[in-house]
Amino acid sequence: MAKQDLYTASRKVTAGAVIDNEPSAEEKLKGVEKWYQNNNKLVNNILIGVLAVVAGIFAYTRFYKAPKIQKSNDAIFRAQTYFGIDSINWALNGDGSSLGFLKIIDKYSGTPAANLSHYYAGVCYLKMGDFAKAEKHLKEFDGKGTMVSYVAKGALGDAYMEQNKTDDAIKAYLDASADDNNVLLTPVYLERAGMAYEIKNNKEEAIKTYKKIVDRFPSSSQAQNIKKSLARLGEYN
Repeated sequence: MAKQDLYTASRKVTAGAVIDNEPSAEEKLKGVEKWYQNNNKLVNNILIGVLAVVAGIFAYTRFYKAPKIQKSNDAIFRAQTYFGIDSINWALNGDGSSLGFLKIIDKYSGTPAANLSHYYAGVCYLKMGDFAKAEKHLKEFDGKGTMVSYVAKGALGDAYMEQNKTDDAIKAYLDASADDNNVLLTPVYLERAGMAYEIKNNKEEAIKTYKKIVDRFPSSSQAQNIKKSLARLGEYN
């Protein structure tokens, strides 16, 4: 018999032996039962550990996280009220009996109210002329595609411009104007981006940005005003 035939025959015999020695389903079941009997203490300890983790997560959410979120929501209401009437110092630092945005960030870290307080704190600092702190808090805010996120990006652009960080400001303004459906805010931030391009002496990008306003938002007040800017840059159509 050729070597190849012997090899093939050997493989068949080996394969047959493996098949013949395969334990039955009943034997497999008995093996599992025997393993469990020998290791049931270990299995039970694992199950108890898993249940303890699940119970811990539930307790944390119900008895710690949920009340914390509620308290933070109550706290931010008063700070927002002060912000709304332009009492910036009380909004930021509290009035002695209620918390300001800075304390809410510190005390209720990880809550939606603390996140939103970063936005408010950034705008407060922007109004106070502390542009570095405004930048810090506005960058900490996570708006996740909400309307506030566009306003925050625009405010961040303002903070950058006040610090002569023109390239960063342009990027922030373009991010703030990313929603073509926002006829209220997008033309505003496109105009600011165009102005920033002009400061950088980037006439081509300034014209391109201004034309976006005229083409996409022809009824906006910015579109009417921007025609003067285009004329100044040599564009009359």
